Amino acid sequence: MRRTQLSSFIQQSSFMIAGLGLLISSPLWAWDGVVEKQTFEIDSFTTQNGETIPNVTVGWEAYGELNEARDNAILITHFFSGTSHAAGRYNADGKPSGYWDAIIGPGKALDTDEYYIISSDTLVNLNANDPNVTTTGPASINPDTDEPWGMDFPVVTIRDFVEVQRELLESQGIESLHAVMGASMGALQAIEWASAYPDRVERLIPVIGGGVADPWLLATLSSWAAPIRVDANWNEGNYYDGEPPTDGLKEALKLVTLNANHWQWANETFNRDWADEERDPAQDISARYAIEQTLDDIAVARAELSDANHLLYLVRANQTFMAGHGDSLEEGLAAIEAPTLMLYSENDLVFAPQGVRRTAELIEADGTEVTLETLEGNRGHLDGVLSIDQASDTLRAFLQ
Repeated sequence: MRRTQLSSFIQQSSFMIAGLGLLISSPLWAWDGVVEKQTFEIDSFTTQNGETIPNVTVGWEAYGELNEARDNAILITHFFSGTSHAAGRYNADGKPSGYWDAIIGPGKALDTDEYYIISSDTLVNLNANDPNVTTTGPASINPDTDEPWGMDFPVVTIRDFVEVQRELLESQGIESLHAVMGASMGALQAIEWASAYPDRVERLIPVIGGGVADPWLLATLSSWAAPIRVDANWNEGNYYDGEPPTDGLKEALKLVTLNANHWQWANETFNRDWADEERDPAQDISARYAIEQTLDDIAVARAELSDANHLLYLVRANQTFMAGHGDSLEEGLAAIEAPTLMLYSENDLVFAPQGVRRTAELIEADGTEVTLETLEGNRGHLDGVLSIDQASDTLRAFLQ
């Protein structure tokens, strides 16, 4: 694999690593791309399971301005290993580093001259060690013990993520959303928003995600958690005063990166190249192939920002997802009234395309308008992030 190709892949994969007062709009205002990371606090939050989490804090950022009517808000919900940083840069001299910079900004599909676009870090965000992420989860201090929560942290769900977002929006006087849009785990949150609060969501845009965690996804998520659980340093989640389960975390993140891609990308990018042109894997048991080394390098970088227990809690939140947070997928999706645009990849190895299409069928079964559009590319699931600009015209028209 050429060095330039490797550098490009690592840069693209960083998208998966990666985050008030009431605002009055002005026709002379234009977002310059600089983002101010802010925090939102809830003194006491009750989960869907009835557990209480004190002192919940999440980070958030916004692009554009909230109009006087407060009806131009678009909520962006992030993916499994993502953060609230959907667009922009954190300092004036930096380069744009948001995962959806291609569609968020002045004159773009999600036009910041017209919309107030807001995104928040979820509870149990994977990137608990990222200085640009604020989240409450197992690595946070339990005020009752003055120690990290560890595995005593309550199990949280996609619906809990939505409820924290709802409180954040209400704190800014936002009672309805022009649209809610998210990729992968973000699609699950978007769907849950439209199902739980049909009178608050005017448009729904799930990207590379469906209405339920099917058995394939349950097993995929389980495989992501397994390396952490077999790392001796995990110690049933009690590692905060000792050596963390870094090896297990790296192997877990390597699986996340691999599954989010597609074999077409792997074959076209790496061929059967060696990681070290001087070392032949056929002759040296310690030698590596280029794709192995690349996935390892990415996992090492991602592990520095991640927390192992947070990954386990995210896995469970995704596994338990069913639209409507009830017992019937059909009822959960039937509750959605917002016109829906579903963007997906036929090469997705995480959310089966058939499941996405089935979700669309159930949403439109009672007459709700649904549009399905595919994203082309060789990255599989990741095309929902890296190829999102293909849908710019469709998104612009849908939002109008």
